Amino acid sequence: MGQEDLMSTAEDVADQFLRVTKHYLPHLARLCLISTFLEDGIRMWFQWNEQKEYIEATWACGYFLATCFVLLNLLGQLGGCVLVLSRNFVQYACFGLFGIIALQTVAYSILWDLKFLMRNMALGGGLLLLLAESRSEGKSMFAGVPSMGDSSPKQYMQLGGRVLLVLMFMTLLHLDASFFSILQNMVGTALIILVAIGFKTKLAALTLVVWLFAINVYFNAFWTVPAYKPMHDFLKYDFFQTTSVIGGLLLVVALGPGGVSMDEKKKEW
Repeated sequence: MGQEDLMSTAEDVADQFLRVTKHYLPHLARLCLISTFLEDGIRMWFQWNEQKEYIEATWACGYFLATCFVLLNLLGQLGGCVLVLSRNFVQYACFGLFGIIALQTVAYSILWDLKFLMRNMALGGGLLLLLAESRSEGKSMFAGVPSMGDSSPKQYMQLGGRVLLVLMFMTLLHLDASFFSILQNMVGTALIILVAIGFKTKLAALTLVVWLFAINVYFNAFWTVPAYKPMHDFLKYDFFQTTSVIGGLLLVVALGPGGVSMDEKKKEW
């Protein structure tokens, strides 16, 4: 009974948080979600020559194609961010950002680095949730039109987004035998399973947001490293990519798990 009371209290706190923040939580989620694209687009501008020379040297593609690659990344990411934040052509912006993720995965050989590949897939999960939200907004304009119900693509986008988001946490699991690491792994694994299957989803996602935010600020504090050191850029990249996954989780908190989830099925029991 004590555990049930504790869970009930935690759910009440989460519900109260949602009531207070419901008007601006989706905006914050969007901003967090596009932060890694915004930072990377700006970096393309300030590191134009370095990025171009890296692509030219790695792929031996010549000056013109290397320049096109950097320009495409710069305009594609900054343009996509503007569209998402202004809520104009959000679906097209999401498809464009999906393309940027795929392009960078190949160009920077992320495909062969499991950790970075999983993080890029988690980022794609956040975009899937944003795509689902934009479909929801579009349909709300036609309130009298019959919908496809739980079988609509939106429900499966939300499911896919949730499942992909948890890949970020799999990269944070520590394989040492200390008590704190074991406890962190157990709690983290339980929470990501809850989010993936859509059970107590909003509470689990909100808990993961707090946990991931604390880990991000502690381990990826790029502002403590001088800008001329390579570690500065590495931590900065990690920080904003993690912030984007936090944005995806905030969308889960704001919108709920969708129709393909245990929370939704419980209503039918």
